[in-house]
Order: sequence, then structure tokens, then C-alpha cells
Amino acid sequence: MGLFNWFTQEVAIDLGTANTLIIHNDKVVVDEPSIVAFDRQTNKIIAIGRQAMQMEGKTHDNIRTVRPLKDGVIADFNAAEAMIKGMIRMLNGGKGWMFPSLRMVICIPSGITEVEKRAVRDSAEIAGAKEVYLIHEPMAAAVGIGIDVEEPMGNMIIDIGGGTTEIAVIALSGIVCDQSIRVAGDNFDSDIVNYIRRQHNIMIGDRTAEKIKIEVGAALPELQDPPSDFAVQGRDLMTGVPKQITVSYTEIAHCLDKSISKIEEAILKALEITPPELSADIYQTGIYLTGGGALLRGLDKRVAAKTKLPVHVAEDPLRAVVRGTGIALKNIGGFKFLMQ
Repeated sequence: MGLFNWFTQEVAIDLGTANTLIIHNDKVVVDEPSIVAFDRQTNKIIAIGRQAMQMEGKTHDNIRTVRPLKDGVIADFNAAEAMIKGMIRMLNGGKGWMFPSLRMVICIPSGITEVEKRAVRDSAEIAGAKEVYLIHEPMAAAVGIGIDVEEPMGNMIIDIGGGTTEIAVIALSGIVCDQSIRVAGDNFDSDIVNYIRRQHNIMIGDRTAEKIKIEVGAALPELQDPPSDFAVQGRDLMTGVPKQITVSYTEIAHCLDKSISKIEEAILKALEITPPELSADIYQTGIYLTGGGALLRGLDKRVAAKTKLPVHVAEDPLRAVVRGTGIALKNIGGFKFLMQ
């Protein structure tokens, strides 16, 4: 067994709809967008991650870009397997693997079905994993922001990712009640695309929409330190000529309003089904926001106003889940909530 351990590499993977992060030896070694570019004729991989991201929306007939994950689960099995393989190859600078076996901990959404779970496990095994452990995202996020999940104390975690928003109440190393809705960062992007097409008669791509969300995205129409207006270039639908407009954060706050309301409803629903003793704990500890969506300006204040509870945004919320997955990797024997 000692020799086997010597040859085993341990990696923790946060397989996200928008970004995939890998921790190896306690360091985040891969942080890339979850996207793969294929050559249509040979079906060979041209690029993975950031390189493929730059091609998205700009490809010719010979190249297709694929996002292997949709709504937090694997939608394209072959692309997912190719992406995991390629990203693991990035660990040691693109050179071949010296290590014959991998032990992986991968996080999955809490509202995932058995079939979807199986797809994650299978693609990891094909990519070279000998042992695969799965951990629910809210659980990983809680561990990652430093909450002691084994205590008999209730904590509420909201993880707003690219494909899903996970809302969970955690106590005694388990998820007591959860809501998983498929409204998250990707929906915000498509809301922005639709709004700019309707309001300004300009067609923009998903990448531009994401840029707008990052630069001037907001959850409230009035902010204390507002971001300056952002210039957006796209195609004018009336004339068909490229055109530039400026958008302000108040416009974006109005166009994201519906999607954020859906997330608020899910939060209230999760609070409704929480056992009373845990509700008392949450009143004291508050709500923790993690994931990329937590970076949306004013979202914490909006959720706090809706629930009348204190809302804390985790530090470096984008990496909270992968940090937790990394800690789970070190305590594979200790944590009971890891699924084999």
C-alpha cells in the first residue's frame, strides 16, 4: 500500500459551468474557463480553457467551441472528459504524467440526479482517476470559508455559480435542507443580451454580456460607490453596422431584477423548510454568499433587505468551493460527507 501511495497524485477539482479550478499540493494550479475548442473535421482538440474562451463566438466553420457543462452538470460527455484530461495535463506544465494513478475529489451540485452523478464519476475515471470522491458544492463552500461543518450549529450557504444557485442549510456535517435552482451567472448574461437587444437595438455576444456584468453589474438600482458607465460595442440591428453605446449600472440592475427575484424566492423557500432550532442559529450566524454571483454589486444588501438577516460575502468567493474541496481531499478519512 505504501508504494501505491507513493505513486498516487491527489487533486481536488471544482468542475463548474463557467470555470474549472484544480488544487494540487494545496495550491490552485489550474483556474480556467470550462470550454473546449474542437476541429470539426478531425474532431481533435485545438484548445482548452482560456485559449478556447478567446475563440468563442469568433470561430469559422472548421472550429466549434463546446461548453461541456450546462446548469452545473455534464451536457457533453466526450468534451467533459477531454477537458478534464487536458486540465490535468496542465498540472505539470503540459508534460506527460509520471504518476499512474490519481485520487480525485470533485464537487457536484446538491440537486443533481444519480445519472448526472454517474456522468461526473465516469468522465473522471476515463481521465485517469483510480479513486473518485464526490462532495456537494454548498458543503465544499462551507468548508472553504472556514465554517466548522461538524458542529451542531446551523449555517446557511448560498453558492451562486455559472449554471446553478445552491442554497443549503448545513449542520452536523450534512445538508439539512437545500434548494438548487438553475438560475445563476449564465442567466444574468442572457438577460443582459436580451435587454440590450430590446432596449438599444444592438446585438451582443455572451462574452460581451459577461464583461458588462463584471464591469457594471448590480443588484440594486442605487449604490453607494457606483461603477462608471461602460462602453459596449455590438451590431446595430437596424443598419447591420457595428455601433457603440454606453450602459449604466442602473440599467443592468433593472434587467437582472427578475433573475435575482427568483434567487430570493428560493432563499425564502429554503428558510421556510428549515427546522426551527436551525432557524434560531441562522438568525445569529446569518447567511454566507459564495461563488462568482456573490461579487454582483449590492447583492448582499438586497438579500439582507429581503430576509432581514445579516449577509456575509466570503473572501475570494470564486475560490471558496475549490478551497473546501482541497481541504476535503486532505481529510478523506475524516469527513463523513464525502461520497465514494
